Amino acid sequence: MQGKVLYIDHEKCTGCRECELACSVFHTGASNPSRARIKVFKWEWEGIYLPMTCQNCEDPFCVEVCPTKACRKDPELNRVIIDKDKCIGCKTCIVACPFGAPLFDKAEGITVKCNYCDGDPQCVRFCETNAIRYIDASEVNAAKQYAAAERLLGTFPKQSI
Repeated sequence: MQGKVLYIDHEKCTGCRECELACSVFHTGASNPSRARIKVFKWEWEGIYLPMTCQNCEDPFCVEVCPTKACRKDPELNRVIIDKDKCIGCKTCIVACPFGAPLFDKAEGITVKCNYCDGDPQCVRFCETNAIRYIDASEVNAAKQYAAAERLLGTFPKQSI
């Protein structure tokens, strides 16, 4: 089972950051983009905006380095999840992730990451340009994603996503 993933089309993103606002409201009850589990990055020299969230890697570095096993890959959903009760807030997973997906929530003292809003991603609901979509993983062309990422980020560690 491959499950569903967030598919991001950077060419449609206008940088409005509605996704960050919707995410923060859903998870914290307040409009605070610094606590959102999706982050919009802007490459000034290219004029490109890119919403970034967990890529749910096939062999995730974050899972390998977590000392408490709070970060693990759920085989049923094919997603990386963080168990809030086991997380000690050491930030090791944050350092290990090449995508910058796990985030430290100072208010809770733990690491958090995108959980697709329990199957109803708010970033998708509030994206007016349809730059973020929630689709079956089988629809995603991984090679196309890697090519786009390399154009934006340069060389980065190759791993399966």
